[in-house]
Amino acid sequence: MSARANILGKLRNSLAGTTPRPDEFDERLVTEPWRYASENRITRLRSLMEAVQTEVHLCCSDNWPELVAGLLAERGITNLLCAPGKEHGRALQTHFEATEQNVRLMAYDRPVEAWKEELFRNVDASLTGTVGGIAATGTLVLWPDRHEPRLMSLVPPVHIALLKASEIHDNLYDMMVAQDWAAGLPTNVLLVSGPSKTADIEQVLAYGAHGPRELIVLVLEDV
Repeated sequence: MSARANILGKLRNSLAGTTPRPDEFDERLVTEPWRYASENRITRLRSLMEAVQTEVHLCCSDNWPELVAGLLAERGITNLLCAPGKEHGRALQTHFEATEQNVRLMAYDRPVEAWKEELFRNVDASLTGTVGGIAATGTLVLWPDRHEPRLMSLVPPVHIALLKASEIHDNLYDMMVAQDWAAGLPTNVLLVSGPSKTADIEQVLAYGAHGPRELIVLVLEDV
């Protein structure tokens, strides 16, 4: 018997003769204090994120690549890490090719060990999708996958995130229920409420110490 099987067997045997406690969870405790009118969700999320130095833009779901191009040009960014395997990655690539943008689009298509030096030193910015936002806390929710690994949103100094207005929920519990997280959770869930910041050194707030120094959120409203 393996050590794992032995440990699990002991745990199961320890429950013999016991009675499970009744489920006393009351979802109102984690939802009722954080309810908002649907028309106020974007405003609340935006105000909370901008309060911690996040740049938020409202745009239509069909013209956001043009806005991305402008944001990159303003900052003099010449390369962008994106996901050609995602719908938004393909849309961005199509727009950049059609408008002959002077920006090199890069893909996270190798194990990190194969290009760690380039990723950490030479990638200027990244663009990822999100699975939604939380109005109560001003938070983005990301589910990293093989197309958009976790480091895409954590390493480049500028992170651009796409958020559909229709996927902004009042609170985290509502999002988990609406998206049926119980049916299958990802390996990682990232909750992002602003750019990286720390005040460890002499209590002086500094941005970009442990991740992106700039977080730019594009809220995509339906056309």
